[in-house]
Amino acid sequence: MNLINGGRAEEGVQLLRRIASTQDAEALFLLGELTWAGTLVAQEPGRARLMIEYAAAFGHPEANILATNLLGSGVAGRRDWQAAVARLEAEARVLPNRKAAWDLIEAMQLDTNGDPLAVPEPRSLSDQPRVQLFERLLTPAECAYLIDSVEDAFEPSMVYDESQQLVRDTIRTSDGATFDWLSEDPAVHALNRRIAAATGTSYDQGEALQVLRYVPGQEYRPHFDWVDSAANQRLWTALAYLNDGYDGGATKFVRTGLEVRGKSGDVLVFSNAQADGHGDPLAEHAGLPVTSGVKYLATRWIREARWIP
Repeated sequence: MNLINGGRAEEGVQLLRRIASTQDAEALFLLGELTWAGTLVAQEPGRARLMIEYAAAFGHPEANILATNLLGSGVAGRRDWQAAVARLEAEARVLPNRKAAWDLIEAMQLDTNGDPLAVPEPRSLSDQPRVQLFERLLTPAECAYLIDSVEDAFEPSMVYDESQQLVRDTIRTSDGATFDWLSEDPAVHALNRRIAAATGTSYDQGEALQVLRYVPGQEYRPHFDWVDSAANQRLWTALAYLNDGYDGGATKFVRTGLEVRGKSGDVLVFSNAQADGHGDPLAEHAGLPVTSGVKYLATRWIREARWIP
C-alpha cells in the first residue's frame, strides 16, 4: 500500500497481486477491498467477495467478519443464513459488537431463512399516494443498535445518481451513515428483510440502509425519491423512526398536506411511482426542520427489480 499511497498505483497493485498469489491474508484482503470498491482496478463484487473469503480462510480477522456478513445477505455470491448465524454466534464469544448483533438475532422471531414470522398490520394514512404506518415494526433495542453502530460514521448525506454512484445531496442538510453491503451484519440484514416483508417486496430490491441524523435547523427540503428515466425505478420508500425526544422533524407530503410524526420503532412506507412506472407528483415530501433535540431516521429505498450486486 505504500507504493499506492505514494503515487505508484499501478506498480503497487501488481505487487499486491503477486503477494496475494502466495495466499497472504493481508494482501488478499486489501486486494479484495480495492476490487469491491473499483479503486485502481475493475469493480467486480463477486471476485472481491472471493478474495475476502480467501483472506478469512487464511486467518484475517476483519475479512472473517465481512465474510460472515456477505454469507448472511447473499450479496455478490451464495447465501447461507444458518451458516452465517452460526459464525456470528462464534464471533459473539470474543467480540462485543458481534455479541450485540447476536443478541438482537436471538430476540427476533425468524424462520430458518432469516425472514420474520409475522409483521404487524399497517395503518393506512393515504391512498394517493399510498402511505402506510407500521407501528413498532422495530424494537427499542433494534433502534438503539442502528444508531450506536453508525454514531462515529456520520458524514454529510449522500444519494445515488442514475449511474448508481453516491453523490453529495444538495437538498438534505442532515448527516448520514450507510450500512453498505460489506458492513450489513446479520442483525441489520434481518431488519432489512423485515422491511421487505412489510412492503411486500424482496430483500434484493432494496438499496443499502442509511441512518440520518438531524440536529436543530437541519431538514430535508421538498423532494421526490423516484429517479427520472430510471430503468429500475424506486417504487417504495421506507422510513424508520429510531428515537423520540426531539421537536419538529415531521415527514410532510407537501402536495396533500399529510404530516407524520412517527414514534420510535414506527416505519412509514409510501409509494413513489404510479402504475405506469413514472414518478407520482403527489409523492413529493419533506423532512421538516428539527427545532430541538436530535432526530434519527433510517431510510431504505426499494427498487422495482433486483438492486444488490
